[in-house]
Amino acid sequence: MGPDDRDPEGDAADPAVPDAGWSEGWPSEHDEDVYLGEEAVVPPGEYTHIPSRPHRNDDVELRELERRVESQRTPVYPIDARRKRAPASLEALWEGWRKLAMSGRADVVDDFGRDPRTTARWEPLLELLYTRWFRCHTTGLEHVPAHGPALLVANHAGTLPYDSAMIVHAVRRDHPARRDVRPLIEDAIFHLPWLGPLVNRIGGVRACPENAERLLQRGELVAVFPEGVKGMGKLWRERYRLQRFGRGGFVKLALRSRAPLIPVAVVGAEEAVPMLGKVTWFARSVGLPYVPITPTFPWLGPAGLLPLPSRWSLRFGPPIDLAAQYGPEAADDRLLVNRLADQVRAQLQQMVDEALAARGSAYR
Repeated sequence: MGPDDRDPEGDAADPAVPDAGWSEGWPSEHDEDVYLGEEAVVPPGEYTHIPSRPHRNDDVELRELERRVESQRTPVYPIDARRKRAPASLEALWEGWRKLAMSGRADVVDDFGRDPRTTARWEPLLELLYTRWFRCHTTGLEHVPAHGPALLVANHAGTLPYDSAMIVHAVRRDHPARRDVRPLIEDAIFHLPWLGPLVNRIGGVRACPENAERLLQRGELVAVFPEGVKGMGKLWRERYRLQRFGRGGFVKLALRSRAPLIPVAVVGAEEAVPMLGKVTWFARSVGLPYVPITPTFPWLGPAGLLPLPSRWSLRFGPPIDLAAQYGPEAADDRLLVNRLADQVRAQLQQMVDEALAARGSAYR
């Protein structure tokens, strides 16, 4: 029996069989408070006051939730240590020391923290590493433009950013225009108490698309390492095998800024700090992605982070102008961006293989 067999008076045709068109307990059309087929009208005098919900102190609940999350969170050092407020006397002393240290230099330090005096002070050490320790052999610097923005895309390895330092020094030392390169550095390096500020003072910039875009708009050379932490954390058995290039952020950046891509193959960083293993559970408590295990670290303490005297090769490839080929609007095409990132990765892998074969022995 269907709904059409229902008696016009509202009774079922067969009282022994319930009507399938009406659920049990559903109000009938004879109920006075139910209006079917037209808009319901509230009778006068009904629902004159609707009691409001009891007031809830959302701030108290939010603070309690934050307290519970914070109590279960793994502490991150030294970020958590910096959040703890020091006594007023120490804050005043620290502020005075900062003003004294920056006296006469506030007008030369740029928006990203690069200090030319600090850079000049560390130049002899970089020269020693470049010429004597790593014995770098650099080719293809003629592909780096003498002026205007460009994006240097390089492979990454070596636990510490020795490769970015050698790229910066090679361009400043051997390029005819003596240009400065601004490498984008992972957050893990900036969290280190001593190394982070030093890298920032000599030109390193925290890696994020906004910083890279601002630098390119100023006509700077920007070095990016699309492998990121995965590249620095490669084990010895994975040496010179490029990891995945993330989501192609550097391709979007090159398209939108109209800056050419210049692939840079770095050979030698893998042997400088060969990583045999890594510890992750302990590293999280100190704010690092991992703690490396090398032939010298942690067995020799901090001295174990010094690089081995491997022989390096730096190759700068011909520029790739993606914006001229596809236009800036191609940055919104996710499939095209991923395809271009894979093409750049394949070209860079080929350059690395060729440089590795031409170098020969790593320590001779």
